[in-house]
Formats: sequence, C-alpha cells, structure tokens
Amino acid sequence: MTTTLTLARDIRKNALSMACKAKASHIGSALSIVDILAVLYGEVMQYAPSNPAEPSRDRFILSKGHACVAVYAALAEVGIIAREQLLTYGEDFSWLMNHISHKVAGVEFSTGALGHGLPFGVGKALAAQSRSESWRTFVLLSDGEMDEGANWEALMFAAHHKLDRLTAVIDYNKLQSLDTVARTLGLEPLVDKLHAFGCTVHEVDGHDHSQLLTALQKITPYTPTVVVAHTIKGKGVSFMENRVEWHYKNPSEVQLAEALAELERAHA
Repeated sequence: MTTTLTLARDIRKNALSMACKAKASHIGSALSIVDILAVLYGEVMQYAPSNPAEPSRDRFILSKGHACVAVYAALAEVGIIAREQLLTYGEDFSWLMNHISHKVAGVEFSTGALGHGLPFGVGKALAAQSRSESWRTFVLLSDGEMDEGANWEALMFAAHHKLDRLTAVIDYNKLQSLDTVARTLGLEPLVDKLHAFGCTVHEVDGHDHSQLLTALQKITPYTPTVVVAHTIKGKGVSFMENRVEWHYKNPSEVQLAEALAELERAHA
C-alpha cells in the first residue's frame, strides 16, 4: 500500500519532470503544496478514481491554479487520470493547461494565479448544506491570495451560514511573486484574524503528514475550518527551497536530474 510519504515523493518527481519538459513556471509553488495533496488524496478525501464525478465525492479546489502540476501529478498517482497524460502538460491542445483546468477529470474548477477558489468553494459547501449532503469541500489557497478582499468576504459568509463541511487550507510559504509576503502586504496576525472572522483554525507544519492528517480530518460543528499550513516554497529540492526565483524559473535537464536524485536519497 502506498504511504502518503511515497505518494508525496512521486508527486514531486512527476511535477518536476513536467515543469522541465514544458519549460513551465511555478514549480516552487507546486512543491510547497505536495504534502498537503498527499494527505488529502491519500488519507482524507472520499472519491472514486474510476468515477471522479461520483455525486457523493468530496470536492477539492486548487485556488492557486498556477501550482497545477502538483494536482495533475496527484490525480495520476491515485488513478484518476492516466500517467501518460502528464507528458502532454503545457502542449498545444492538451487539457493539462498551465493553470488548472476543469476539463481534466477530477478537477472541479479552473483557476488562475489568484483563482477565487474560496468563494466558489463556499458556494459548493452551501449547496451541500442546503441539500443535506455529507460531502466535504476542501479549498487550497496561497498566502498571497489572502491579500484579496473576496477571500475575507467568503470567510464571513461561510461563518454566517455555519458551513462546517468547508475546509480552507492556506499554503503559507511566506513568498509571493517577487518578494516575501511580509514585505508585499503582511498578513500577520493571520491566525487571530481568521478566528475573528468566525473560523476554527488549526496551525500546522505543512510538511508534517501527521499534523496535516489530524487537522484535515477535524470538523467543528457549525463552523468553517481553516488550516494554516506553514510550508517551504520549493520543498524537497534544496536549491529551490525558499528561493523566490523558482516562482518563475523552470529546471534544466541537469537540474532535474539533481532534483530527482535528491528526492530518492531523502526517501531511501
């Protein structure tokens, strides 16, 4: 049986290979969310790989749509899409576009860099509540997205309507676009703000699978949940970690080989 640690390693390897082949940006943003995805797809979410549109499935929305290679890789590793599809990422006419696309099986919503996934997810959670459905909605956001007022409006709405089947996960890697979050538009005290907006908040190490599993499984009645996941941009590849330039750069063939070898050594 594949462990979430193995799943995370394989997602990272595929994501790196895809970014290299397509000469695509945003690999640092993708690597920071891999452990969150591994725990969600490996342990937490209810879904049927053979029927990704099954009505009772949990919904996952990647709001930071530029990090799509990590989700495409996760979908392939859990059997929702074929691994061969990953080879088409970024090509003309491929459904695996450079920002996540709902045309790919298992993807609920197309989003951009600041994808407004949380307002959409709130709508999904409200629909489930109004129909007395038990499925959950998970939305994965970037920290940079929390500069947008629409997300705070969505949190107020979710708290007001007691949407306890909604979980937002903030990928708090502290870097956005060209600089740090703190120097661009500081979010602190983030946890206090989220509490004030009526959410249950769990603050975790976003690369610790045990902490993630505990937080992501929890539901507080009548209250939306936010998981603040402290992460490292470029996690898993030492020369990419905490380096803002990997928001835009893509790995060369030599760098890809170095990165894959490092991931193998770490998993040995």
